[in-house]
Amino acid sequence: MIQGTETIGSEPAVTGTPRKARRIEPFRGITLAAALIVLVILGAIAVFLVAKAIPSLSKDQKNFFSTKVWSPDADPPLFGIAVLAFGTVLSSVIALILAVPVALGVAIFVVEYAPRRLATWLGYLIDMLATVPSVVYGLWGLIFLVPHIQRFQHFLATTFGWIPIFHDPNNRTSVASRSIFVASVVLAIMILPVIAAISREVLRQVDPNLKEAALALGATRWEMVRTALLPPSRPGIIGGIMLGLGRALGETIAIALILGTSFVVSIHILQPGGNTIAANIATYFGEAGPTGRSALIATGLVLFIMTLAVNLVARTVIFRAAARQGGGR
Repeated sequence: MIQGTETIGSEPAVTGTPRKARRIEPFRGITLAAALIVLVILGAIAVFLVAKAIPSLSKDQKNFFSTKVWSPDADPPLFGIAVLAFGTVLSSVIALILAVPVALGVAIFVVEYAPRRLATWLGYLIDMLATVPSVVYGLWGLIFLVPHIQRFQHFLATTFGWIPIFHDPNNRTSVASRSIFVASVVLAIMILPVIAAISREVLRQVDPNLKEAALALGATRWEMVRTALLPPSRPGIIGGIMLGLGRALGETIAIALILGTSFVVSIHILQPGGNTIAANIATYFGEAGPTGRSALIATGLVLFIMTLAVNLVARTVIFRAAARQGGGR
């Protein structure tokens, strides 16, 4: 007798042996429990952050979202998230602009162009960048990158100074400076292996028949990549980019070593100054008083919400891209 499945409504029902059914049910329960545990942990973190942030927010004398000063232990307390949120978003976006083209180029080269032996070793080397501790990146950026990138920053300021972000009104780029641009370069190097590794694996999963069909129709290798390789991979690549963005938003030690403790909102990324939420927490938490620690936790709550929002946006974009691809088949 042939065992099979029967369709009940829109879901298939298993009609195999009772032993097979007994094997499926425990696994389903385990996966459900794992999903619920994740939700419980997220909820517990959110409750903890809110409970610890309320005391400082109730004492703040100014608007928490627009104030550009950080003096939570003063009398009266005065602090806000404006500078930190601006620096966090700006440095992360610049890091993405720098890292995404390189990461995609590396992934495409490894999958389609490089010889197998070179592709294997290049993949290992890129993956090894993800294992380097953050503090090493920070020390490298502070000791090596800051003085050696000064000429390039000065070149950007003198050549493209008509663009607001590269404008240098005080001629600060004539000397080495710890700027948002330097921090963004370090962040780009840190998130590059994440985006490259995920993109590489996604590109490898594309149906070879699609690539062979494009080549058989006379497409060049680049045209094949552009028309047959990248479109099916778009949801996965977007997911990798969002993971890289999440890493950039939450980076702590490396940015704390490079940026320092400046509290200035400026779009001039080549000038010294700037700060991020995570770096500010790492810098001030050890010496903060009760109100200061509560204020730092409040900024952590903002970062937590930002990270959740990025993930929700990523899931929405991926779902819509996959839906469009499915509808086009």
